Amino acid sequence: MSEMPTTDSTLSLKSSNKSPALDLGFGTKLEPNNVRLLNTDGTFNVERKGIPSHWGMNGYQLMQALSWPKFTVVVLIGYFIVNLLFSGLYILVGTEHLVGHGGMSITDKFWDTFFFSAQTLTTVGYGRLAPVGILTSLIAAIESLLGLMFFAIATGILYARFARAKERLLFSKNILVSPYQDGAGLMFRLANARKNQLIESEIQLSLSMRDPETGKTQFFDLQLERKMIHFFPLSWTIVHPIDSKSPLYGFTADDFKKRNGEFFIQFKAFDDTFAQTIYLRYSYQFEELIYGAKFAFIFSRQENGKTAIELNRLDEYDLVSIPQPISKTA
Repeated sequence: MSEMPTTDSTLSLKSSNKSPALDLGFGTKLEPNNVRLLNTDGTFNVERKGIPSHWGMNGYQLMQALSWPKFTVVVLIGYFIVNLLFSGLYILVGTEHLVGHGGMSITDKFWDTFFFSAQTLTTVGYGRLAPVGILTSLIAAIESLLGLMFFAIATGILYARFARAKERLLFSKNILVSPYQDGAGLMFRLANARKNQLIESEIQLSLSMRDPETGKTQFFDLQLERKMIHFFPLSWTIVHPIDSKSPLYGFTADDFKKRNGEFFIQFKAFDDTFAQTIYLRYSYQFEELIYGAKFAFIFSRQENGKTAIELNRLDEYDLVSIPQPISKTA
């Protein structure tokens, strides 16, 4: 028996008789580069041009996408600007139309009208100041209406942010080619960093790789040892057997270095706490692949009988040797 040659012609996707199994929507004519198509935060590395900038994201989507500190700052700034605007209107109309106002300086007028605006916007209405006259009363009525709408929208967005299931999965920093059964397997692992309960977890692994002969990018659906687990309390090592059916069969460490490729991961699970299905995307590039390694054991038994998982060691691996594939014609 002889080992399979590892020349580019032998490993060509065309000559390996492995046709692409799917199209992920990225197209096949992108120029080769080292920039990933799918970012590790799950967003697509695509920039839309030729359209107005406000088409890209609506206000609700923007407020949902903001982090909590940024969301808080935006709400406070919006609240301040609205009160500043109505304070200016009250000063413009004349503070003499506010019963109870006694300040004479511009500073006194500003703070009185500003806090009167805040009380009107929130419909608190302490009663120290009150509008008189048609124009001032009309401005106060409009502000009260806008305040009800503003806080209704803000409360709705706040509730949606709290009620939305937010996943926090940890992925290993690298994807490995490790010994598997009598050959090799492509492996990475992930773990749930939150204490919420994920059930019926499913995962899909796809491959984007450029054919060196045609120059076209082709996509493959990689078969997994196990694509679903019912419970997800510990870490989960995902395994793609690199056998004769795999588009990676016969690849050496140098073959991965010479090619531009990317692994796409889509994870789906049901969050029992929020009663929602969550989705998460991740990707690895070929340059993040370690050839000849296996993940370190990260479990231990506690004195109280519980199993401990050391998530800070999720990325750890040990270097090992990989058995070379044997030619199917040998």
